[in-house]
Amino acid sequence: MPPIWRVSPNLALTYDGRGNIVVASTMSCSPFPWETTLGIGLGYKPYTLKGIRLMVTSSRRRTLIVAVVLTAVAIFAVVAYANHSWGNYHWARTSNPFTVKLGDNTTGPWPAHLSLASSDWTLSTVLDTTIVAGGTGGARRCPATLGRVEVCNAKYGQNGWLGIASIWANGDHITQGTVKLNDTYFNMAQYNTSAWRQFVACQEVGHTFGLDHQDTVFNNYNLGTCMDYTNAPAGGIVNGFDYGPSNEHPNTHDYDELGLIYNSHLDSTNTSFQTIGRGAAAGNDSSEWGRLVRTTNEGRTALFERDLGNGNKMFTFVIWADQAEAGE
Repeated sequence: MPPIWRVSPNLALTYDGRGNIVVASTMSCSPFPWETTLGIGLGYKPYTLKGIRLMVTSSRRRTLIVAVVLTAVAIFAVVAYANHSWGNYHWARTSNPFTVKLGDNTTGPWPAHLSLASSDWTLSTVLDTTIVAGGTGGARRCPATLGRVEVCNAKYGQNGWLGIASIWANGDHITQGTVKLNDTYFNMAQYNTSAWRQFVACQEVGHTFGLDHQDTVFNNYNLGTCMDYTNAPAGGIVNGFDYGPSNEHPNTHDYDELGLIYNSHLDSTNTSFQTIGRGAAAGNDSSEWGRLVRTTNEGRTALFERDLGNGNKMFTFVIWADQAEAGE
């Protein structure tokens, strides 16, 4: 087996025996342009540094390994910039930071989780969030409100999903959004934990700002962000595998991506300060979400798009429950 050098929890190196050093990262957003040639370790995504040729000899090997590791780390630090935006979708605004209102239609333990998610995302330098009274008039349907994000929880039934985040967009501009949290599953032992609730609430709210996932593999090492799918939101060792850090909060990579999205330009209007008007709802079933754009992890994650005409679209991110774990 080729030698492996783990530089960090998210980065490992190996020699492929053909004169190439292979860099492998758990970060799906790493935009390496090099050819993938060799997998090393669960969930690691390998990239070959074609320009680095190894002279593996007994006398020089240790010095060479150190030099290559340092070189690869330096390259990785440059290229592993944030790039997990959700297309070009963003809230229009005339200045930064701007404020996104989160309408609180939640009950039970959810208000505390929404409050923490709001505080976490407000650490961004380009946007603030503020929690306001919910305006849906019915948490089960959870209709959107123009110029803000409505957050709801209810027993939406055994329809397969833990949470969904929907945005309505005109062109590239987000005009409204909703988050739904399915208590049918969160009342089950598998998901009835603070870590699972915080992870899903944080991720779904993050989607409504224009963020995509950093990683969509459930059973690899956690990246320390709620925008990374996982089987263990609290991190640590679960069923013999070390998931590493908690995935209950955003990380620096998320804040960097928000900076890239919202510092790229300003707009002539503010879609987050529109006249309030209650309107459409995303629906609770995939038949109401439009066409399936993509799916990953054997269907456990999905993105849907519904064309509403006249340049208006609705996008819905879905995180499905593990049917086996949920007893279905």
